[in-house]
Amino acid sequence: MKSDRRNWPAAFVVCTTIACHAGACAEDGPAGITIPRVFGPFDRNAAGCNPPPSLNKSLAFAQDNDREFVKGIARGVAMAAKDRGLSFSASVADNSAEKMIEQVDGFRDARTGGLVVAPVDPAALAPALRRMIWQGAYVGAVVPPPATSLLNAPQYLTGKVLGDAAGNYIRGKLGGKANVVILTHDSLQFLAPRFAAMRDVLKDIPGADVVADISPPTVNKEGGYKMMQTILLAHPDVDVVLGADTVVLGALQAVREAGKERPDQFFGGIDGEVEAVTEIKKGGPYKISISLASSVFGYAMGQHAADWLDGKSIPQAMDILPSALTASNMRQYEADLANPAAVFNDSARRDAYLKMYGNICYDTRDQYVSFPWSSESR
Repeated sequence: MKSDRRNWPAAFVVCTTIACHAGACAEDGPAGITIPRVFGPFDRNAAGCNPPPSLNKSLAFAQDNDREFVKGIARGVAMAAKDRGLSFSASVADNSAEKMIEQVDGFRDARTGGLVVAPVDPAALAPALRRMIWQGAYVGAVVPPPATSLLNAPQYLTGKVLGDAAGNYIRGKLGGKANVVILTHDSLQFLAPRFAAMRDVLKDIPGADVVADISPPTVNKEGGYKMMQTILLAHPDVDVVLGADTVVLGALQAVREAGKERPDQFFGGIDGEVEAVTEIKKGGPYKISISLASSVFGYAMGQHAADWLDGKSIPQAMDILPSALTASNMRQYEADLANPAAVFNDSARRDAYLKMYGNICYDTRDQYVSFPWSSESR
């Protein structure tokens, strides 16, 4: 389906083929910002522009799967939609790239005004997202481009916060020696810096033996469970397990079923999953989760979508700042997740979770982010 060129900004270059002059276009529309750049701080007082014409006051969320972290995003987006008077719908692709493309194309055909997406296959989905952007919709992406507004965590810092916590535990509680498992997402290049940071921390601990450094077959609890079952066949005594909460929770289940759970083990994850929080409260092997407060940034993205539809300027990019979630700070974290509107409307609390960069609106949407943006230099 061709995009409607009547709705393009004046700066858009008219293209008819994939082979656009000097690479200025992608398929049948502008390619956005493809060369990495540093965005300045978001200017909340920047002039707005025109609201998108002929789009519905609606907001959708295309989910890769139904893990708790993603459900947290959905809750935040839905709450923002309600607060701003937008209709809301969500689709779950069940880890199928083809299904997600069909769902996003359906949202475009319905002239949905705003879309938040957690992609299954970023490269395969990119053309469908560009068509949404060319039609005039807000597109907010969780980590990979393209997007009018792209959200990312400082990935190396996120991994380092977890790695440092594990390193301190190995030195202070395990006598400097540990068999370590890292369950990676290295196949998703945008998340690879997390695991590079963990490796950098552990290589400075002579007694930390990384017995497995591998990606599970699927990035969910089942994938972590199956991978850990395999690892335990060769390495039955594991002291430390690191990765995303959803896969680390699966690994913990496998360790329990094998009768290898110990209270002095260190299981640590990223995302602040509800089940991980429950495990931390128990005081067992699960010691820490690096929170990315998904309902808080989901709410922010929903607010930005509503602003876009009102013709306001919004951030081109946004950091979700990592924080170490432990039993000592659990109460405030849970309160923030339950009421993300209160966090968003309190600048001090919002700034503890989010940092915003650049400006974009409907009239300047040819400046959408089409490179793997990160605020980090590495």
